[in-house]
Amino acid sequence: MTKDKNIYINRELSWLQFNARVLQEAADKNVPLIERLRFLGIFSNNLDEFFKVRYATVKRIYEAGKGGRSQLGGIKAGDLLEEITKIVIEQQSESLKILDEINKELENENIYIIDETEIDDNHHKFIKNYFYQEISPALVVIMLNEDIALPELKDISAYLTVKMSNSNGKSQMALIEISSAMDRFVVLPNKGDSNYIIMIDDILRYCLNDIFNIFSYDSISAHMIKITRDGELDFDSDLSKSFIDKLSESVKDRQSGDPVRFVYDKSIEDDTLAFLLERMSIHKKESIIPGGRYHNRRDYMSFPSLGRKDLLYDKIKPLPVKGLSLEDSIFKTIAKKDYLVYTPYHTFSYIVKFLREAALDPQVKTIKITIYRLAQISHVASSLINAAKNGKKVTVSIELRARFDEAANINYAEQMQDEGIIMLFGVAGLKVHSKMCVIEREENNKLVRYGFISTGNFNESTAKIYTDFTLLTANSKILKDVNKVFNFFEVNYKMYRYKHIITSPHYTKSRLFALIDNEIESAKNGKPAYIKLKMNSISSYKMIDKLYEASRAGVKIQMIVRGLCCLVPGVKGMSENIEVISIIDKFLEHTRLYIFANSSDPKIYISSADWMTRNIDTRVEVSCPIYDKDIKQELQNLYDICWNDNVKARIINQTQDNTYLRNENPKVRAQFDTYNYYLNKLEV
Repeated sequence: MTKDKNIYINRELSWLQFNARVLQEAADKNVPLIERLRFLGIFSNNLDEFFKVRYATVKRIYEAGKGGRSQLGGIKAGDLLEEITKIVIEQQSESLKILDEINKELENENIYIIDETEIDDNHHKFIKNYFYQEISPALVVIMLNEDIALPELKDISAYLTVKMSNSNGKSQMALIEISSAMDRFVVLPNKGDSNYIIMIDDILRYCLNDIFNIFSYDSISAHMIKITRDGELDFDSDLSKSFIDKLSESVKDRQSGDPVRFVYDKSIEDDTLAFLLERMSIHKKESIIPGGRYHNRRDYMSFPSLGRKDLLYDKIKPLPVKGLSLEDSIFKTIAKKDYLVYTPYHTFSYIVKFLREAALDPQVKTIKITIYRLAQISHVASSLINAAKNGKKVTVSIELRARFDEAANINYAEQMQDEGIIMLFGVAGLKVHSKMCVIEREENNKLVRYGFISTGNFNESTAKIYTDFTLLTANSKILKDVNKVFNFFEVNYKMYRYKHIITSPHYTKSRLFALIDNEIESAKNGKPAYIKLKMNSISSYKMIDKLYEASRAGVKIQMIVRGLCCLVPGVKGMSENIEVISIIDKFLEHTRLYIFANSSDPKIYISSADWMTRNIDTRVEVSCPIYDKDIKQELQNLYDICWNDNVKARIINQTQDNTYLRNENPKVRAQFDTYNYYLNKLEV
């Protein structure tokens, strides 16, 4: 097949369309009002990380003088930078319109977000007191002077640029840092049935004279700016330093990374903007984006609830897994059969219970676990420390380079190391992204293994909002393979053979290719042939080409892809047998599930791996086969529920227009129907 520019969708542009789907949730009037504000925050937070990582990568390609066509799906790096900026400006403009609409609807609910011009006598005293008690002591004000170098601005903070002017034409400028540690929204005293909220930015504007009363000026103005820096970590080559020391220094250095985006209040004075751009050495190829009065809209993710449950999604009560009790021994139960935990529909407490039981059980001798991201207060970490205190040999492979969680993971690593836990810091050149645990328990004078393999992080906080599968198992064949992965962490120059699990970086591509080839052969022989995939992202051209090959052979392929999708579905002669949808809803779809027809005996895997080059070639990933017949049927049922969604599913196609998949009744909303599916299972 001749390859042309239409064979793949550029990953950066596809990602922007994923974030547009998040913005659709903010615009959807069927979504509860405060949740819509929070989706605006998610949209903004996503965009921040995109500029720190992906935009910064394209920028480096451009500055290196490389065209980047082969790396960027046929688009030159310079052209892609311009296209990204154009799309982001349009999306930012759309987000501001949505915010205005939400604010009007909030007023209809007697919720008023006021600014400094709307403060009345009732709130004046409260605000002044709040400023002096809560804000002023922690305030960082930077005076801007031609003779003093501008300090490095943090990309996790927003800044108010203050200009003080005199009638004689002289002016003085300053920056006020709005720290990410400050609560962005301040709830004011109610007036009757009305709620009032003011942003900390506007409290600062209201109190400008209090801040700058030692200066003489005739007028004063304040406009917000925000900078985003390259989030890539650079490691030095000093062999005398430990990996933790190098990483710690690199995380600190990230704050002085090159600027990749500068957002400013479009009403700022021209001379003030020019001064800032010049002092910060921001030139034309950086993404300079005009915005509204407020930046760091990611803070809307924490918009106060105000006790208004009617403006929020109903909180679901996590369900028990049928047949698996928190009051009984997890080990004794899973010794009889495998169980699937599907958070947040099921409680994460099963995973914590497993580790707590292992920590206390005198027959448990060893615990091995991988950690990628932990909760701020982690019951997982405390259970492992508890186990070490009880004399268990605990081995933790922690990925210190989990992006933007490096500092937290370093803290946990040092804490666990101090408690006698054996810490493994990954493999040179590879990130450890697999999610697995295996314990060894002495039974009748021999060691028996129990464990779990998951699609998500062992994080009780994200388990409330991320959908993830965890298989609890005592299957000796699977756990023997899992234990080999831990052996690889310790002796990573040795290659291991795995009979059951699929692992990256050594075997994922070849094993998945073999599974796809099997479907191609079935299609040629007139046997049932299909592939059903659910994942976060697909960008590996090798995997996409293989799916195109399967499509041309007549294999029916269904894909549910939440995020970026570089595959172009529905193209005659290339991908006409491939359909792709994306679901954005209350929870973040995070499961990876692969189903292959295998004639009439489906092969099913849950996995930590998306089909991206990094997951296949430069990470340690594990895809786990499902052998239990009941769980295999359960996963097929769950996939079908998602595939039949006609409320929150969007069609992914060549035009990238995020059209909703709307069908006639009955309505299927996958996340709500999944909860009901498990509710019904408990009643049977």
